[in-house]
Amino acid sequence: MNDSDYLFVLKALQEIPFNVGKQLLIDFLQGNEDNDSIERNKLYSKSNFGSMAYSSEEIGEIVDNLVANNLIKICSVSGKKFWKVLELTEKGVKEILNPELYKKKLSFAFKETVTQITEEDKKIFAAFGDFLSAYNDEQKKAIISNNESILCLAGAGSGKTTVLVKRIEFLVKYRSVDPKRILAITFTRKARQEMMRRLKDVEFVSVETFNSFCEKILEKHNDLVYDKKFRVINYKDKLIMMNRALQSLNLNVAQAIDSYFSTGQKIGKLPEQLARIFLNDCFFILDYLKFKNRNLELSAFQSNDFTHKDSANLVFKVCKYIEEYMLKNGLRDYADQLIDAMKIFEKHKNLVPEFDHILIDEYQDVNSTQIKLVDLLNPKNIFCVGDPRQSIFGWRGSDIKYILNFKEKYPTCETITLVSNYRSTNHIVDLINRSIKNMNLPDLKTIIQGEKNIHLLSFENEGAEFEFVIQRILALKIPRKEIFVLARTNKQLNELSQLLKLREIRHIVRSDETRIDIESSDDEITVATVHSIKGLEAEAVFIIGCNTANFPCKGSEHPVIEMVKVDEYDKEEEERRLFYVAMSRAKNNLYMTYTGKRPTNFITKSMTELIQEQKAKVQYTPKINLASDMLTRLKDWRREVSTKQGLPAFMVLHDKTLIELAQKLPSNKAELEKIYGFGPSKLIRYGDEIIKLVSNN
Repeated sequence: MNDSDYLFVLKALQEIPFNVGKQLLIDFLQGNEDNDSIERNKLYSKSNFGSMAYSSEEIGEIVDNLVANNLIKICSVSGKKFWKVLELTEKGVKEILNPELYKKKLSFAFKETVTQITEEDKKIFAAFGDFLSAYNDEQKKAIISNNESILCLAGAGSGKTTVLVKRIEFLVKYRSVDPKRILAITFTRKARQEMMRRLKDVEFVSVETFNSFCEKILEKHNDLVYDKKFRVINYKDKLIMMNRALQSLNLNVAQAIDSYFSTGQKIGKLPEQLARIFLNDCFFILDYLKFKNRNLELSAFQSNDFTHKDSANLVFKVCKYIEEYMLKNGLRDYADQLIDAMKIFEKHKNLVPEFDHILIDEYQDVNSTQIKLVDLLNPKNIFCVGDPRQSIFGWRGSDIKYILNFKEKYPTCETITLVSNYRSTNHIVDLINRSIKNMNLPDLKTIIQGEKNIHLLSFENEGAEFEFVIQRILALKIPRKEIFVLARTNKQLNELSQLLKLREIRHIVRSDETRIDIESSDDEITVATVHSIKGLEAEAVFIIGCNTANFPCKGSEHPVIEMVKVDEYDKEEEERRLFYVAMSRAKNNLYMTYTGKRPTNFITKSMTELIQEQKAKVQYTPKINLASDMLTRLKDWRREVSTKQGLPAFMVLHDKTLIELAQKLPSNKAELEKIYGFGPSKLIRYGDEIIKLVSNN
């Protein structure tokens, strides 16, 4: 396929005089005159009829991509809500006139570079003896290169952080660089702590996150930007501000949640989880708008989707209150840290710290504000390490163009590629290479030979899918901390976590809104969203929900992202990279499970060929656990009740209540009263039905 082929789809929708379904559009593009609608409406006379010589599946993938990127929208037919048709959006019309989407694809921007290792290089490597002996040639070159600007493209499991740390050691020990004039920047507190641990023998090097670096500048020069003492907010501050903001609107948290989330977004989440997502979304959008240099105005939340109107108004008012409260009470957030520190540097050039070397980790995740900060620091030498394949945070403002266009900014730069994977077996490395073949990135090279433990498994329903995962976890003869279960959405995680609690299987949940850095003990598995697990690895990885509903994800659990239309990147391609990140966490065992007619299109024909050799030999029949079966029956009952009463399911009985019911199986009302969430009104309304239901187990 050509990267610009999607324009035929947009042009076809533009010239067909009525909204069409997906199949009719595919038939039109393939030139299928046997379609009655094409014949009846003489669509064969249109200029784009028969313009694409691709399979239905391939065209379908292009359509899905265009939907994901808001160039096409799916609409219901008036009076026939189950009939879905495709419609060109305003953004889609503009795309026809000024094509931009294909330029956001890696294959358009990336120019493959092979690192040349000369005989002279090898002589220099040998001269360093034991200092470099543990590293491969590409790593050695990245560690000792004398170029003033270096981009190290480091694939999954290739030891990028190790190389960055070793380079700092080299600069201090062999180039006599003053360690006080070296700044290493990473993104998370945990990554910073790990880097500091590895550099414990190299004193005085500044190791910071972008935010910790800026906070130190602001603490030192507070009076240059503020008229009083300011400090960075903590989680307690956020809670106080949120509660006061809602009080000012005469709302409580429950009312705000009900207004902000759709019924589907509430399913499977505790009220406290929903409250936390709402809080985090409000502070996320405050930072996002500041980073984009956009004012906090209601117009920033405008959306073509009328359903967002009330919740957009709510978020705007809450954010406005928070913004004013922070200014009044001397508080700053993460965006303020960067923006206000840069104000100091712009107005007081003499206060800009001087560094001879700046080294930046995870460069694929930088945003425009962070780049501007680095430009203000203007180091003589810059070393950036990252992986375009693992750029998965476009939705929060990260921009892949900075790593792809590095050479344009630094024309004399040296690009060094690390492609030796030290994490996964040869079969898993082969699989992940095939998954992003169309992105024009260099293949990773395998180092570890092993058995082909790659499984793609289909199940009739989620209950059977989750039961298989649990049974397999119990059967694996490896430490539990070496097992990851990954999902695209928090909803799937919550449902699986409920089942694990029923079996009393200890586990840690790492979700998008609670990215807590936790060291798991030997008897705990990690259950996580893919976004929250990036950078980690495990012996066995389960990726659940590998179907077309989840990869690419059709909706968002964070409504505000839809309200502000964070769409400056190719969403479908980023979702494919997200699937790549999920698979590349596995060292030896990879299980991909799904329900529905077929797996995600991200599992290509080439990948299936690799998996099928093993799939035919493995047959799994999940054993349905009694407690799990009871939980399923309770959920079915709750669904019927919520439909009859016109209430969201969680308002009938909460998931936590259902789990406790399935575990304890109360036989009378006295026992039922002891169940979480069963107050007098619930007892009167549902008591008899519940006792009857759980007694028939």
